[in-house]
Amino acid sequence: MDQRQALAAFGALSQETRLHIIRMLVVSGPDGMAAGAIAEKAEVSPSNVSFHLKELERSGLITQQRESRSIIYTANFEALGGLIRFLMEDCCGGNAEICAPAAAVAACCAPAAKEELQ
Repeated sequence: MDQRQALAAFGALSQETRLHIIRMLVVSGPDGMAAGAIAEKAEVSPSNVSFHLKELERSGLITQQRESRSIIYTANFEALGGLIRFLMEDCCGGNAEICAPAAAVAACCAPAAKEELQ
């Protein structure tokens, strides 16, 4: 992830409803959630949630997929891991052991880690 992508991601996450939505999608895992369910659980109108979902999708933090009549949104775990890795680059002046717990969390979302899990 480069600085431009990180800024877009942080911009999208800097709004309360969008942060709540991304956390819900992280919890829902690879199954994701339908837009209507997201609106209901976030307690916002469908038009409001649509606006926020578009912003999150534009930033690359979520993806969408049509399943019959529903649009299912999922967290883009690779992008979220990339954001964490962006923050942790050159961690602690070369003392990576200090940042090891956070680096392990970021590694769970790396493309290689996902392949190992399959």
